Formats: sequence, C-alpha cells, structure tokens
Amino acid sequence: MADEEKKNKKPAEAKPKSEKAPKADGRKGKKAPEATLAAPVSATPQEHVTPRLKKRYAAETIPALTKRFGYKNKMQVPRLQKITLNMGLGEAVQNNKVIESGVLELTAVAGQKPVVTRARKSIASFKLRQGLPIGVMVTLRRDRMWEFLDRLITFALPRVRDFKGVNPRGFDGAGNYTLGLKEQIIFPEIDYDRVEKIKGLNISIVTTANNDEEGRALLQSLGMPFRS
Repeated sequence: MADEEKKNKKPAEAKPKSEKAPKADGRKGKKAPEATLAAPVSATPQEHVTPRLKKRYAAETIPALTKRFGYKNKMQVPRLQKITLNMGLGEAVQNNKVIESGVLELTAVAGQKPVVTRARKSIASFKLRQGLPIGVMVTLRRDRMWEFLDRLITFALPRVRDFKGVNPRGFDGAGNYTLGLKEQIIFPEIDYDRVEKIKGLNISIVTTANNDEEGRALLQSLGMPFRS
C-alpha cells in the first residue's frame, strides 16, 4: 500500500528560479541601474544656404574671367576678401547720442554690430580730444559679405535719387573699390521715421585682383552698375 501511494502521488512543481539581484557597482549602498539609457537623438542641423551672389560668382564669374584674362587655375580668378563699412560722425563731439544712433543703423544695415572708432590725436581747432568717439565701423567677411553686396546692388543703389550708376574711378590701383553714399536711408533695413539726421557712409570692397581692370571686371560680373 505504501508503494502504491508513492506511485500515485504527483511530483511537486518546480519553483521558478528567482531573478538575481543586480550587483553593486562598487559604491556602498548603491546598485547598478537595471537598464542602460539610450543615447539622446541629436537634433538635425539646419541646412546651410549659400548666398545667391556667391552662387553667381562660382557659376558665371569664374568661367567668364578665366576666359577673358586667360587664367590657368581658378584660384587665380579675383575674388572678394572683405567689405568695410565706415560712418564718420564728427558731430559726436557735441552730441553723444549720434554715436548710439549710428551703431543701431549700421547694425541694421550690416547685420553685425560695429565698433566705435576714436580720435587718434587731439585737434584744438575742432575741439577734438584724443580718444573721443568720432565714428562707427564694421568689417564683413564670408557669407555676410556676399549677402550685403547683393542687397547693396539689388535694393539700395536703385533707391538713390537720380541714380545713373556708381563712379568707376573709385579704384585704388590694386583692384579695391571704395563707394561713398550720402544717405543711409537708401537701405530698406532702416526705418525712415526713426532717423534723426541723414548720415553719410563709405563702403570699401577689398578684392584679390592684381589691378583695377581685374577688380572692375570682377564687380561688373557680380552686377555692380558702373556709370559709363
């Protein structure tokens, strides 16, 4: 009877193995994390937009100047280096607010904050002391340089009263060109209603040209409207 009871008795179900506790990471009282966190997904960077005038330089200017001057390498083709905007504000000697308005206006035009230029020496007849602020200046390079030149040629210069083209004699003999503007309000970025006084502006375009002929050909190919 005892043997029959043993045969009829069902075997006990095996107990599931308990999960092992996570091992300590070596620091007392702390356990290793149960799961590894996934690496954060990096944000997709914005696509770089090449300035329109820079595309024109690569597609039209380089082939045209290479054919005209017989360059053997495209690196010999003249290109833009920088553009400097300078606003002389001699009235700042008597009125400091002129400098503040000049900084705001030049920032709007260039898209970059300018630096304040100061007098290098004292001139008694002009009541000028060394170190006094007398103007603002900004230098543009790379994409900002191309974008500014595009806006200058496309929007600003056509708004000049009785405009017949820019003076072709503004070259310095080394292929660099300087243009003087009498009114800063020709730039659409400046709000005419907030302008207290009309200010002049000098624009210097520095190139890698070897002479004025190459510099003029470069700017003409980019759309600079020289007066005939």
